[in-house]
Amino acid sequence: MIRLGRISYVNMAPVFHRLRADVEEVVGVPTELNRLVLAGELDLAPISSIEYARHADRLRLLPRLCVSSEGAVDSIQLVTRVPLGRVASVAVTPESATSVVLTRVLLPQAAIVPLGEEADAKLLIGDAALKSAFEDPTPHHDLGRLWLERTGLPMVFAVWAAPEPVVEGLGDLEHALVASVRLARAEPERLAHEASARYGYPAGFLARYFEKLRYSFGPRERAGLYTFLEMARDVGELGHVPELRFARDEVRASPARPAVAAAGRGPASRLPDAREES
Repeated sequence: MIRLGRISYVNMAPVFHRLRADVEEVVGVPTELNRLVLAGELDLAPISSIEYARHADRLRLLPRLCVSSEGAVDSIQLVTRVPLGRVASVAVTPESATSVVLTRVLLPQAAIVPLGEEADAKLLIGDAALKSAFEDPTPHHDLGRLWLERTGLPMVFAVWAAPEPVVEGLGDLEHALVASVRLARAEPERLAHEASARYGYPAGFLARYFEKLRYSFGPRERAGLYTFLEMARDVGELGHVPELRFARDEVRASPARPAVAAAGRGPASRLPDAREES
C-alpha cells in the first residue's frame, strides 16, 4: 500500500475530494511531510518546493501536480502594522519552508526569528492564516499577491515528490489525484459544503478560497518555480538551482494491473504532532 502524505490544511480538500485509491494517508504540516519524504517514510507527498530544490538529487516529481496560486492565496499572510518597506524583523511559523524563504525573497532586509519572539511582523500559513484574517484586525499582506506583483508569475508553494526509487503504482495514483481535482472543480458547491463540515469555515468563504488555488503543474507554474528558486539562490537560501527531475517513466500507469483509482481507500494515520487546524 502506498504511503501518501496529506497536508493537514484545508487546501488539500480538492485533491482528496473523491480520491479513489488504496493508500495509507499520513497527515502532517508541510515541514513534517518534508522530513518523512526525505527519510523514505512516505512514498509520495506534497512537500515544500524549496525542500525539493535542496534535495533534488534524491527525489522525483509528479509532472502534473503542484500547489500554487497566481495572485492572492489567502492562506499565506504577513501580518504587520509596519509598512512593508520598514519591516526589520519577521517571526515565522515552523510549519513551512517555502513561505519562510519567500519572505526572505520579498523582504531581504528583514531578520527572520521564530514565531513567538518579538518582531515587526509575523508570517502565518495554512489554516492559521485563514483564521487570522477573520479574527485579527491587523493589516494582512498576502504573499501570493506580493509575489505576482513582483514577478508576474504564479507562485508554486508545494510540489508532489517521491523518494527514489519510486514505488510501483505511482502513475496510477497520480491519475487518481488528478481525477479527484477535476471532479472537485466540476462540483464546487459540493466541495465547499463538505470541506466546511470538516474544517469549520463558511462554505461561501471556502468556495472563493478554492478558486484561488491551482493544482496543475503547467508551463507558467514551472516558470514561476524556476524564478523563485533563482531568487532563493540569490538571497543565500539555495546553493544552486536544480533541474526538475520528473518520474515520467515510473509515473506511467501499468496496463497489466488495475488502476489504483478503482480500489477503496486505505486507513489514515496521523503524526503525533500534526495539527489539522492551526
